[in-house]
Amino acid sequence: MKGPTAPMASAAMTSASMVSAPPVPAPGLTDLARAPFDRAAGYALLADLAGPGAAATLGGLDALAPGFPDWIVTSLFGGSYQRPGLALRDRQIANLAALTALGGVEPQLADHVRYSRRMGMTESEIVEVIVHLAPYVGVPKALAGLRVATAAFTEPGAPSDTADTADTTDTADTAGNTGTAADTEAGA
Repeated sequence: MKGPTAPMASAAMTSASMVSAPPVPAPGLTDLARAPFDRAAGYALLADLAGPGAAATLGGLDALAPGFPDWIVTSLFGGSYQRPGLALRDRQIANLAALTALGGVEPQLADHVRYSRRMGMTESEIVEVIVHLAPYVGVPKALAGLRVATAAFTEPGAPSDTADTADTTDTADTAGNTGTAADTEAGA
């Protein structure tokens, strides 16, 4: 069955003209604060966090989904990461927690473990973030997160925490238990 074509052409023209016209904010939305989107800052931050390997990953993804990697870098690293209120370390802790809680995102969790190490977090700190999640997200997800972290820690070229494995300094936890880090790791 053939229907009228004029209204469809008119709708297409309206749609096309809406795309080229400057956006008009909805009533009452003109006073919203502008979101920070700094593409150059996003790429610079990603280079700092990920190092030279990011270009190869992004290039492969761009071949599959053109423009998507640029959107990721611009909106996340050039947007969310550029907001005031949290230090980069705090954002990484939130990322480690969120990705561990999600599960099924092992490549992204491994990336953020690497980013956290590159920005100075120790293996022990990263492990503690993940262990702390167990009562909230479940032991299986925490264990899965620890497997991902362990693999990232042992990759060729990964920084190591020699002090983490040989620490025998006295420690006291918030419950007042004392001992050495080595005792704690040994389960004493």
